[in-house]
Amino acid sequence: MDAMNMRTAVIVDAVRTPSGRGKPGGALSGIHPVDLAAHVLRATLERNGLDSRQIDDVLLGCVSQVGEQTMNIARQAVLAAGFDERVPATTIDRQCGSSQQAAHFAAQGVMAGQYDIVIAGGVESMSRVPLGIAASVAGSPFSPRLHERYPEGLVNQGVSAELIAERWGLSRDDLDAYAAQSHARAARAAAEGRFDSQLLPVPTEAGEVTADETVRPGTSVEGLAGLAPAFRTDALAARFPEIDWAITPGNSSPLTDGASAVLIMSEEKAVELGLTPRARFHAFAVVGDDPLMMLTGPIPATRRILERTGLRIDDLDAYEVNEAFASVPLAWAAEVGADAAKLNPWGGAIALGHALGSSGTRLLGTLLANLEATGGRYGLQTMCEGGGMANATIIERL
Repeated sequence: MDAMNMRTAVIVDAVRTPSGRGKPGGALSGIHPVDLAAHVLRATLERNGLDSRQIDDVLLGCVSQVGEQTMNIARQAVLAAGFDERVPATTIDRQCGSSQQAAHFAAQGVMAGQYDIVIAGGVESMSRVPLGIAASVAGSPFSPRLHERYPEGLVNQGVSAELIAERWGLSRDDLDAYAAQSHARAARAAAEGRFDSQLLPVPTEAGEVTADETVRPGTSVEGLAGLAPAFRTDALAARFPEIDWAITPGNSSPLTDGASAVLIMSEEKAVELGLTPRARFHAFAVVGDDPLMMLTGPIPATRRILERTGLRIDDLDAYEVNEAFASVPLAWAAEVGADAAKLNPWGGAIALGHALGSSGTRLLGTLLANLEATGGRYGLQTMCEGGGMANATIIERL
């Protein structure tokens, strides 16, 4: 299909669960991740009056595909949601950008004429399937040949966040101030009902969960200052003597449970079904970057997508840049010349949580709602990803 005949892919709906603390006793920790994903899939159908047989495919992101999140969790969730058995599904791992990549694949399939209606989303239960457990089950993913290329060894993301803070001259106060702002913005947005159109109450044995458990409205720079660095070891301090060790649990995203989904279809199909297209996919990009710095990928991803579209950063009305660690969006903003007021204006993952596989479509839903609330036209979403990668998406509100 040539560019002149390529179809428009639109977003019709976006839903998510509240964010639960990703540890035993968290609000969503009693729910199997398959059922958490099934909850958002079922709601997507019901909110839009669809029959599951109308769905061409379901694409879900999930990072820790082990234990309760293995065996193609997307397919298990489709079946648990009561979808027709003929509806296919697949699970995608592009690390933290997994569900953003799911949305890319879904939209690109629609644009190419291979899909009419797709659900893209993601899920992660970090309380039930702890971060890093997959590597501990069957050995290290770092092979001998990989060690040959990087003989000094790669590092975990927390150390990469420290290296970014050092390179961009970000102090502990800078990081803590940004984290406190994230909580303040998220708390204000929640109080104003900004998330209400997306949030799905989740029934649990302890009662219905209706709000994000991860937001702490009273967070202050003074309170955060008392937290110790999370990733310093004697060995790492010897290897990286330049690091001041400023990344703490307070200026990092918390372990989180959650699921999210977006309903994507061709504009023609939406009109045919009497549904309202809310935004169209304007452009996509995905890049690889330095695997030691690892979390700098959003910078070249943003530059690439702006080059492809001819847009400038000032042409964008809002940016959702995943707050894996405070140093990531701060370095990104400094490099691309972004307006701080447009950066995660309703708070980010430091406050709203980072349920790994779910975060991409969670951010996409937040970006869409923000554009609608403010009357903005273009919005950018970009996420750093494990191994040194990043996706970028530009949507246009309709």
